[in-house]
Amino acid sequence: MVRHMLVAGAMALGMLAACSPAETATARTQAPAAAEAAEAARHPVSGLEVIDLVVDRGGKALPFRVEVAASPQARAKGLMFRTELGDNEGMLFPSAAPEPQSFWMKNTPLSLDIIFVGADGRISNIAANTVPYSLDSVASSGFASAVLELRAGRAAELGIMPGDRVVYTLP
Repeated sequence: MVRHMLVAGAMALGMLAACSPAETATARTQAPAAAEAAEAARHPVSGLEVIDLVVDRGGKALPFRVEVAASPQARAKGLMFRTELGDNEGMLFPSAAPEPQSFWMKNTPLSLDIIFVGADGRISNIAANTVPYSLDSVASSGFASAVLELRAGRAAELGIMPGDRVVYTLP
């Protein structure tokens, strides 16, 4: 899995800093009763909570089931060591506030599409077909409120591009 780091922190401190999770501006909150009543789905490998996420491609809804990397530990591990990721699966890294974000592929055998989501809920940029195990930084083109990882090539297959809206509800 990809390890998430703050670009600004890495530049300012000369080191990598993990991002903290939080609800993004595009996420809608559940009613407390509904949240308590619903049993959380967990991913069988990571144990992370799994939620529905939709990429709105000009009125066409592209549904995904994504693991939520909400804790600092989950954000740091990401999809490291994973060898499989389904066509409609992914991992979401929500951020406490929109900020420049950066990832690397350390210990990640899968090539990924890393999709950066701006504060307006729209995709700002996509790092397609990342290089497995690379220590090179893959950065957002500006401030991002969330990052979505899909298997490599999936964004192109579905025509996902900057400007598309990403919609999800955090638990």
